[in-house]
Amino acid sequence: MIAIRAATPDDAEAIAEIYAAYVTGSTISFEEQPPDAAAIAERMAAHDGFYPWLVATGTDPLGETGPGAILGYAYAGPFRSRAAYRFSVETTIYLAGGARGQGAGRLLYEALIVTLRAQGFAQAMGVIALPNGPSISLHEAVGFRRAGVIRSIGYKQGQWIDIGLWQCELAHTGMPPPEPRPFRDVGVVRG
Repeated sequence: MIAIRAATPDDAEAIAEIYAAYVTGSTISFEEQPPDAAAIAERMAAHDGFYPWLVATGTDPLGETGPGAILGYAYAGPFRSRAAYRFSVETTIYLAGGARGQGAGRLLYEALIVTLRAQGFAQAMGVIALPNGPSISLHEAVGFRRAGVIRSIGYKQGQWIDIGLWQCELAHTGMPPPEPRPFRDVGVVRG
């Protein structure tokens, strides 16, 4: 069984381990050096309880971990730094190798999207290094639609990489839109 919960600083080591495989073994992340657990904990704390960090827990289908292991994580952060963007977020999701294709990603991302809606955000943006069919499929399965492509924007592992932008409308908001509520006040919401 897969459970979704808010991430805590105690999860930073497992999150760093999951993320390291993407940083060192792919062009999916544009980071070149994997952050350690302390850096992940700092990133979580920097959101100051305003943006959600969620984890999916369960038993890895490949048997590499036991019950309650972190299968993946998802979070949201500011889409851009200017004040007018405060109603929009950028979302991110990473899964442990054995959790891919088992449904954990969809459950995790659906919980993130529903939570962001409850917080009152208007738009969510997914930024996907291309090509990445599994990520595109996941984003589209939870309501994202292709918004555009930026060509040759990142250089990693000896190649130029495109990114795709996927957008999910979270709410039709009024004028003026209500201010989003902090995650610490809303908590994890499930559909």
